[in-house]
Amino acid sequence: MSSTTEHKTDGRGRTLGSVLSGLAVAVGCAAFLGGFVWAALTYRPYTVPTDSMSPTITAGSRVLAQKVAGSEIRRGDVVIFKDSVWGDLPMVKRVVGVGGDKVACCTKQGRLTVNGTPIEEPYLQSSGPASPVGFKAKVPAGQLFLLGDHRSDSMDSRVHLTDSDHGSVPRSAVNARVDARAWPLGSIGMMQRPAAFSALPGGTSQPGPVQPITVTVLVGAVLILGGAAYGPIARRKARRRA
Repeated sequence: MSSTTEHKTDGRGRTLGSVLSGLAVAVGCAAFLGGFVWAALTYRPYTVPTDSMSPTITAGSRVLAQKVAGSEIRRGDVVIFKDSVWGDLPMVKRVVGVGGDKVACCTKQGRLTVNGTPIEEPYLQSSGPASPVGFKAKVPAGQLFLLGDHRSDSMDSRVHLTDSDHGSVPRSAVNARVDARAWPLGSIGMMQRPAAFSALPGGTSQPGPVQPITVTVLVGAVLILGGAAYGPIARRKARRRA
């Protein structure tokens, strides 16, 4: 059966197998290149310069940040932003409060609270209090309150509490949301949305398309390799039959 299929032609001397292999390579190239174009349009790479987000993201780690508008940001998101008051340099922090929220720390159990609700934060560097220094803040409308996961080694909203915006930054200062860790190899993985924030009004954001993009690129690579391998395999079989 396979021998008959291999020798069917399309009228121009090409076997059915060679036609299908060429089609697989063409589709594979489209998927492979399309995946990279999709990624380039959706994500930007960013190298985290400090340990302020450790252990979630350590210094020198490479992350993929989805290009999003500030209006799309939700509590729990790890974002990249730039604000002149904070030094006008790209920074990466976690959003713990949005406009109208009352953020405070700490409860008797050492937890951060948002509008009086204690927040479980398993991503913190330390198992101690959520902040070594207590604080309270009311987040102005259209603003975001940001903290690092390494609370004892993070220059974040707590440092700017006496500023006019009470330590917050405008949503417009955000240019990307971290969706995945890409380097080093041992840390590769998707960013998880904290469950504690999902119960608050507005919930948490949805993951970006990094997984379907990865699948598209891998499928493209498999089709290219499979289609390209047909020719040598078919010729080897032909020599054996001869």
